[in-house]
Amino acid sequence: MRDGPAASAQRRRGAAASSREWRVSQPGALAPEAERGGAPRRLSNAGPRRARKRFGQHFLEPAWVEKLLRAVAPRTDDTFFEIGPGRGALTRPLTARCGRVVAFEIDRDLAATLRDEAPRHLTIVEGDFLDVTPDCLRDLLSNTGSSPRVVGNLPYNAASPILFKLVELYSAGIALLDATVMLQREVADRLAASPGTREYGVLSILIGHAAGVERLFTLPPGAFRPMPKVWSAAVRLRFHPPDPPATDPSVFAAIVQAIFTRRRKTLANALLAYPAAGRPKAGRQSSVPEVLRLADLDGRRRPETLSITELVRLADVFASVSRRAVL
Repeated sequence: MRDGPAASAQRRRGAAASSREWRVSQPGALAPEAERGGAPRRLSNAGPRRARKRFGQHFLEPAWVEKLLRAVAPRTDDTFFEIGPGRGALTRPLTARCGRVVAFEIDRDLAATLRDEAPRHLTIVEGDFLDVTPDCLRDLLSNTGSSPRVVGNLPYNAASPILFKLVELYSAGIALLDATVMLQREVADRLAASPGTREYGVLSILIGHAAGVERLFTLPPGAFRPMPKVWSAAVRLRFHPPDPPATDPSVFAAIVQAIFTRRRKTLANALLAYPAAGRPKAGRQSSVPEVLRLADLDGRRRPETLSITELVRLADVFASVSRRAVL
């Protein structure tokens, strides 16, 4: 699957996503028993017995929940965004150990079960996390003093877009402290990859530009029900401002995505996949030789050998040359 920013997934949803009405159960809303004068029910691990394939559901087994919680190390004043709470295996103990949990669940049946049993400091948001907006999160955080943290068992078919979405939200001013997520081991390998390795690519660079990545532990297929066919891994992202900052982030992202369509070609050849580079034609030369000279990069290198710092320098030169050409 080709990596791309969360904005691409957002555009594919079209106008329908922008008009989506979120169903939110606010903290303090009582479960039916409490409204009748009884004690609110505790969250159970009940729910639909069969996972829904279209949502990529693989529910974490209770034996692995405690290991994940030890890695997350929730504090009593923490606020968490949980992505994909499922049947509540993690939600229950997390809610008991932190100040507040806002859980995003796309499956309306699971959301309804969690909503009916939610304690006071658990908010259930029914909908696709990829459709959430910064303003929505600001509203949810209006009474929260601490920087939010993220935890989640990400569906394999949406893990990369969700990671890009988290970076996008941080860039939009949502001060996410960190994100501890479970995803396919292959994706974790790509997240933590170094230049010159087979796994290094778009995901490594665009996420690594805005977050530190720490691998925590691996999970066998048996850690989930139903069992996936692949191993998984837990990773932690610690968000930070882009390092180093790019003059034009859109140019940086576009160049990275373009050259990694030709990762085994030379850099001089791979850059021709970037539209602004221009192919040599009668009466017009490509800007690639000039850009490489100004960026002090050897065009014989392969894209997969370039560090994030070198790629930002390359993008900044392209942005400068493009502006000069327009003027």
